[in-house]
Amino acid sequence: MPTLAERFAAAYDQVQVAVEKAERVPNSVKLLAVSKTKPIADIEAVAALGQTDFGENYAQEAVEKAQKLAHLGLQWHFIGPIQSNKTRPLAEHMDWLHTVERDKIARRLSEQRPAELKPLQVCIQVNISAEPQKSGAMPADVKDLAALIQTLPNIELRGLMAIVENTADEAKLAQQFTAMQTLFDQLKTRYDNVDTLSMGMSQDLQHAINHGSTMVRIGTAIFGARQPRQSN
Repeated sequence: MPTLAERFAAAYDQVQVAVEKAERVPNSVKLLAVSKTKPIADIEAVAALGQTDFGENYAQEAVEKAQKLAHLGLQWHFIGPIQSNKTRPLAEHMDWLHTVERDKIARRLSEQRPAELKPLQVCIQVNISAEPQKSGAMPADVKDLAALIQTLPNIELRGLMAIVENTADEAKLAQQFTAMQTLFDQLKTRYDNVDTLSMGMSQDLQHAINHGSTMVRIGTAIFGARQPRQSN
């Protein structure tokens, strides 16, 4: 069975190969190591290999890990659904939030971000597949939400995030990835600080990178199967 170091190296190489196949600039796509439910020791081990960006899905777990590993200077990305009653700890301890989907959450994050910290870097989550069970703003609402975020003092809009439909239909996947790339390109023309398109996981990584993704989320392929967790 491959070691953690071997799995991380393989995931990193997978991203670089996908970038090369897409004829993108080398190192233009960042690997976000999704460490949800994984122990501190595993994160420390991957950080020791040079990884600095880690993604978490559950607010309490994310904050606890950020606090315990503050000495490592890591970048913590929250990539799970944001509950209104969990915005304060996230605003206080995360570096990035990828899942802003409505005005209320954006305003609360800005109000609750400590003044002594750098602005919280945020992405708007887009429900590009229009699945009713999935979080995210509708594509038609992205422009107005982005405009609001730009007015808020303690958060900074960096781009868009999406989780495409879980389907084997290649045409449908291509349609959704293309739609996200178009939305991202439109946003970049309006705002100089927009540079991040967070989409793609192990199973659809090549598609995502072909369509302009700048950050891909990889968890199980690095850390192994998820562990049971207690609810926040």
